[in-house]
Amino acid sequence: MRFLKFAVALFLLPTLAFTLLETGRILVTVLGNFRQAIGFLLGASVYAGIHFGIYNFSRPYVFIHEMTHALAALLCGGRVRDIRIGKDSGYVKMDKANAFVVLAPYFVPGYVLATAFCYVVGDLFWNLLPYRQIFLFLIGFWMTFHFIQTFKTLFEADQPDLKLAGGKVFSTITIVLANLVVLAVVLKGLFPDSVSLCDTAVGIAKATLNAWRILVNYIIEYLINTL
Repeated sequence: MRFLKFAVALFLLPTLAFTLLETGRILVTVLGNFRQAIGFLLGASVYAGIHFGIYNFSRPYVFIHEMTHALAALLCGGRVRDIRIGKDSGYVKMDKANAFVVLAPYFVPGYVLATAFCYVVGDLFWNLLPYRQIFLFLIGFWMTFHFIQTFKTLFEADQPDLKLAGGKVFSTITIVLANLVVLAVVLKGLFPDSVSLCDTAVGIAKATLNAWRILVNYIIEYLINTL
């Protein structure tokens, strides 16, 4: 099973490359309209400034990390037996774990989802449009929180989650690809007129297929010439 996941990870490499390029293009397009994205940019900047200069939000991250493990396990039909939240670490005891349960905290931005949920529900009862820039600020703040904390967790410590999910190569590629998709979806939700996910997905799929077609043709031609 681990070898199969490793093969899947290698197969996804072209998709990852093209998704990175397309998500970068979407981000540049959105942020290029400074007036509409100012709240988002301010939120991202404020979080980065606080994180690197004042407080690293370790306990809030441990909390949402372990809660996401627990919720993912419940969604997969598992039971959560114990949760411990510390300042710098924590754990969840559960009776079922798969790759989704193990990796979910690394690509599901829990505080972003909670903020969006509160905004959507609140907008059902009150007109929150005048407060849209505040909402964008919070989303930018928590998205940056998610990305910085995820990067820190993945690369500053040896995470057993990565091995448990199917190996470091599979887990890392899956996490990066999933985060790029999540970022694109979030930007689509915030700036729907500036982002076309359908066209982007079709373009990535076509580019991936073309890349594999070229690679397979090269391998076949190499083998023919060698033999």
